[in-house]
Amino acid sequence: MESKRQQKFARVIQKDLGEIFQRDAAAFLPGVMITVTKVRATADLGMARVFLSFFNAPNPNLAINTIKTHSSEIRYMLGKKIKDQVRGIPQLDFFLDDTNEYVDRMDKIFSKISKEEDTE
Repeated sequence: MESKRQQKFARVIQKDLGEIFQRDAAAFLPGVMITVTKVRATADLGMARVFLSFFNAPNPNLAINTIKTHSSEIRYMLGKKIKDQVRGIPQLDFFLDDTNEYVDRMDKIFSKISKEEDTE
């Protein structure tokens, strides 16, 4: 269970990272829209797990690896934005949020099941 402090910290990071990706993501991934879907902060606020979703990315795994290679630059940009709001800038750990793919896969399975029931 996250504390109120962790949740507030995560919201600040999510908002500002979203703005960074909206404005500066073209430098890392041209033509790809990046959405920060969730941020989880550790209890000491020293690390933030950032979950990203990619739209118009041919290979999401390659996209997340590109973001991971630029994580120090992204952390620097984040630090410039939130330096007055937080005491320390957390280390960022990026993960691929595959919720949309999971939902699509479940929809296909359910539609296949309903088609099988209709034919019986």
